[in-house]
Amino acid sequence: MSNNSSRISGFHKLSVSERVQRVLQYAGLPAGELEPLFLNTGNLPAALADQLIENVVGTMNIPLGVATNLLIDGRDYLVPMATEESSVVAAVCNAARQCYDSGGFITSMSGTQMIAQVQLVGVPDPANARLAILEHIDDIRRLCDACDPVLVKLGGGFRDLEVRLIEAASGTMVVTHLIVDTRDAMGANAVNTMAETLAPHIESWAGGRVRLRILSNLADRRLARARCVWPVDAIGGADVRDGMIQAYEFAQMDPYRAATHNKGIMNGVTAVVLATGNDTRAIEAGAHAYAARRGWYSSLTHWEVTREGHLAGSIEIPMAVGLVGGATRLHPMAGACLKIMRIESAEQLARVIAAVGLAQNFAALKVLATEGVQKGHMSLHSQNIALMAGAQGDEIARVAHRLVELGTVRIDVAERELRALRAGG
Repeated sequence: MSNNSSRISGFHKLSVSERVQRVLQYAGLPAGELEPLFLNTGNLPAALADQLIENVVGTMNIPLGVATNLLIDGRDYLVPMATEESSVVAAVCNAARQCYDSGGFITSMSGTQMIAQVQLVGVPDPANARLAILEHIDDIRRLCDACDPVLVKLGGGFRDLEVRLIEAASGTMVVTHLIVDTRDAMGANAVNTMAETLAPHIESWAGGRVRLRILSNLADRRLARARCVWPVDAIGGADVRDGMIQAYEFAQMDPYRAATHNKGIMNGVTAVVLATGNDTRAIEAGAHAYAARRGWYSSLTHWEVTREGHLAGSIEIPMAVGLVGGATRLHPMAGACLKIMRIESAEQLARVIAAVGLAQNFAALKVLATEGVQKGHMSLHSQNIALMAGAQGDEIARVAHRLVELGTVRIDVAERELRALRAGG
């Protein structure tokens, strides 16, 4: 094999430092310059990182900020947010400040239930098979609960059974849904184990052949809800309010707008999910699937005018987060973030995240309905551009300020202004 072949036998057996050396050698990069960068794993020890995923060569640090001003269900929160995008944390702080005096956010949760799916194919009599499975609900409860006695002891376990018939090109599929209360766990491992345990029994009861046995990330039995009223005077008057409503209506009816509208919501949601060591991909997938549940892709939030003329916003979003298992328990920074928020249950965390998502959406709608997204976002982004141009120390703020003055936040302009600054111009 040549030195630049990706076929590296036994790569997973190497130490972290040995892997780094092999990767840098493959890429033809200077080991002396880059090896320390890879081996500096920050607040996540290299040995722990090596246990969390495969073929570890380092860590990727993301800025961690804290959102202030959040009053949720009568309780004040400081909420850690992990993100690389400018203005996300500031947006939540500003949105929360504007509703703090009027009571902040009210939240609720539909429950902590997850769904595992068992796919049965090749069934000659699907309708009969469906009923045969439903008749064994007591057996299914016993088998599922036996998979995780600790979960049952904590008040969780099997709750309900659904069996659906899905028409496909290859024939009618019989799909069993196991409804499981996973309590303070996200629940993937628990429900997947139950689905796999149940598979041979379903085959014996209904015939056919079991294929997939896996949870669904469309956690529509685990919905986090938040609502809030912003006084019309606090947000800049009726014209601003109406502009925000019209921006929301645009997203409600047009999937091209809804994609960006919901992306803005997820800026806040994902930042808190990541900061607490939860599964960002699962939350993103569930949210976007839920946004399309009516047959078209639409807004995750709802906005309307109250009887008094104020702006009322609400959000309902699948939120399968947990406090046990995975990086949530193992990553030291995730544990610290949960302690900052004084989180005691997965439900509490989910409700906080929903409030952050609603705050993020308020901030985005307001800026879009008034000054436009570029002014505020670019004033913060200008600092990043100044850094990219090579500015250091107090040069960063001065170059960034100049970019905003010029109304042009580009790297070539930043380099020009930095040269002028250093030349005394």
